[in-house]
Amino acid sequence: MAFSVHVNMNRCTGCGNCVASCPVNALELHTLDPVTKEKIYHVKDGKAINLDVKMELCAGCGVCVGACPYKVITLSGKGEFGAPVSS
Repeated sequence: MAFSVHVNMNRCTGCGNCVASCPVNALELHTLDPVTKEKIYHVKDGKAINLDVKMELCAGCGVCVGACPYKVITLSGKGEFGAPVSS
């Protein structure tokens, strides 16, 4: 793979701008209420947020990076958009 997608879930608000902007439908945002313990999710205001990136569909175009108002998505590798989020 020539690139990778990084999402800082600690800062993600679950607004869905990235999902709406993706031209190939590679992103899915799941919000669960109430929070379950079956999967590990990021919890914000009592709701669980999980953003799935389907790398088999992702074209690495960077549209989601530009659509995120909170700058939580970055691409690294070929055609890099911003620095990768460090752990």
